[in-house]
Amino acid sequence: MGQPQGAIGVFDSGYGGLTVLKSLMEQMPNYDFIYLGDNARTPYGNRSFEVVYEYTLQAVEKLFDMGCHLVILACNTASAKALRTIQQKDLPRIDVTRRVLGVIRPSVEAVSQYTSTGHVGVVGTVGTVMSDSYPLEIKKLYPHMTVVQEACPMWVPLVENGEAHSPGADYFVQRHLMQLMQRDEQIDTLILGCTHYPLLIDKIRQYLPSKVTVLSQGDIVAASLVDYLHRHPDMDAKCLKQGQVQFFTTESTQKFSLAAALFLNQSVEVRHVGL
Repeated sequence: MGQPQGAIGVFDSGYGGLTVLKSLMEQMPNYDFIYLGDNARTPYGNRSFEVVYEYTLQAVEKLFDMGCHLVILACNTASAKALRTIQQKDLPRIDVTRRVLGVIRPSVEAVSQYTSTGHVGVVGTVGTVMSDSYPLEIKKLYPHMTVVQEACPMWVPLVENGEAHSPGADYFVQRHLMQLMQRDEQIDTLILGCTHYPLLIDKIRQYLPSKVTVLSQGDIVAASLVDYLHRHPDMDAKCLKQGQVQFFTTESTQKFSLAAALFLNQSVEVRHVGL
C-alpha cells in the first residue's frame, strides 16, 4: 500500500507567503493546501543561516507530519538559507520520496523572458541579499547578466503593521529604489525578492522608471509548480485535490486572521500549532 494523499504544504516565516498561496489557489483551485506561518519567530530576514535552517526544518517536518508529500518554501530567506541543506542532507534521512521546493529558482528562470538590457535588480531582506542567492543563481543560468541588489529592512515591518499605504512606506520605498537605480541605470527588470513586497507594488511602480518591469513571485512560483507536477505525475498523484485550504500559525490566531484577510481579501479560519 502506498502512502495516503496529502495537501501541498506552503511555509513562510510570516504572512508574505500568503501572496504565493493566493496565486497557487488561483492557478490550482482543485488542489488542497496547508499554509504554516511561523509568526511567533518572524522575521527570519536578519537571523543567521543556522537559525533559519533550524526553524525551517522544524516547519518542514511539521508539514510532513500533517501528511504533505510536497512543501513549498514561500519565503525567500528560508529558500536562500535552508533549502539546499534540507534537500541534500535531510530529505534522504527523512523520506527520499518527499520534496521541498523554493521560490528563488523559479523567479530566476523567469528573468530572461523580461530583460532586454541584461541588467536585473533585486530587492529583498538583509538575509536574502547577504546570501547572494539571486546573483549566484542568475549567473549559473545567464552568465552575461548584471545583477544589483538592495536590502530593504523596513519594507516587511511596514507591510505587517498595516502601513503599506502610509507616508513612511513612500519614504522607504522611494529611498531604496533610488539607491538601486543610482548604482545601475540600465536595470530594466526588478525581482521582488520577498513575498511581502507585492503589497507595496503600487508604490514600487510609482518610484521606478516606467521602463522597469516588476516581477512578483506569486504567479511565477504557481506556474512553475503547475509545470513541476506535470513533469512529475508520481508526485501529482500524491496531492489531494478537494480544493480545501487549511491555515496554521505558531502565534495568535486572531492576529493571523486579520493579516490573512489583508493578503487574501477573504476571511480564513486559523488554528494554532507548535514547532
